[in-house]
Amino acid sequence: MIEFKLPSLGADMDEGTLLEWRIKPGDAVKRGQVIAVVDTAKAAVDVECWQEGEVFELLIEPGAKVPVGTPIASLLESGESAETARRQLPRKPTVEPVAPALGRPAEVVAPASRPRVSPAARKRAGELGLDPTALTGSGPHGVITLEDVEAASRAPAPTERGQSERTAAMRQTIAAAMSRSKREIPHYYLSETIALGAAMAWLQTRNARSTPEERLLPGVLLLKAVALALREYPQLNGFWREGAFQPAADIHLGMAIALRQGGLIAPALHAVASKPLEQLMGELTDLVQRARSGSLRSSELSDASLTVTQLGDQGVDSVFGVIYPPQVALVGFGRIAERPWVEDGQLCVMPCVVASLAADHRVSDGHYGARFLGEVRRLLQQPKSL
Repeated sequence: MIEFKLPSLGADMDEGTLLEWRIKPGDAVKRGQVIAVVDTAKAAVDVECWQEGEVFELLIEPGAKVPVGTPIASLLESGESAETARRQLPRKPTVEPVAPALGRPAEVVAPASRPRVSPAARKRAGELGLDPTALTGSGPHGVITLEDVEAASRAPAPTERGQSERTAAMRQTIAAAMSRSKREIPHYYLSETIALGAAMAWLQTRNARSTPEERLLPGVLLLKAVALALREYPQLNGFWREGAFQPAADIHLGMAIALRQGGLIAPALHAVASKPLEQLMGELTDLVQRARSGSLRSSELSDASLTVTQLGDQGVDSVFGVIYPPQVALVGFGRIAERPWVEDGQLCVMPCVVASLAADHRVSDGHYGARFLGEVRRLLQQPKSL
């Protein structure tokens, strides 16, 4: 029998609230299938199963608060029968019901199912920073439509207090994770100012030949350069677990995304080094929209092997971040700005960006980190190689 346990959806998650099951006893489950929806301090997340089998029993009722690592379902393995499984059935864990809101009845009311949202409504909600699943749908069978989202954007928020409390809880969760990081990880910091003249010229020429939908943003070049550099410097791409460094199986870059209602989340773009720029641009756009509309998958919150934060659009020249455990490094980029620069002995004006590295001294040192930033610089000055 397979025990499916509530996975950790990031180092800052200790527990989650089960909102909905997407399976029932007797269902066949495949690898990567979404089987449940769990609410964390940051978002409601689609939880995927990475085992195959037949659902034997659901151990947790919707509405319950569950610690990470708690068995929440049991699966029959291939060739296993329900009769043999009953002999080794795990005892149902004790879980805490969700605390009721002030002024509400004490009983927990679990949603029967997650509201259905039309693709256009989900996209627009992401643009507006709204959670579409919190709206009432006017479409067939209660589907949330584009019109519902537009109406909600014009109306005063009815749950301002609840949103404020959720944001405060998210801030506390982030603060706890970052405090742990600074307490346990011996950080070192490096920065490098990188000339982007060749990269911006290449990008301008490429975008001039493209439709608006096909155009690339400079940030995608920065991401691809980081991913390719990590191939050469793998000690920055992985995790510190059980007192040792564990290299990641692939290069999954966590993207620090600011949520419009407040707070921060860092879901992963998968296998960045092996994907063309056009594909990365589309996946990045989709990831940001889904992060802001509350439609992320568990693998996107647990797979990141290094986080990248880009605060250039906020006007800052450089950013020095805190490593997100159990990762061992974080790369930051400031704004792309024209600066005085010496090129071939001549003073000129050059678009530049400050790249920074925060890294774990238990795994690498300043010399290794400096070479990594040098590789990022080299790649960005040869944009055709991206």
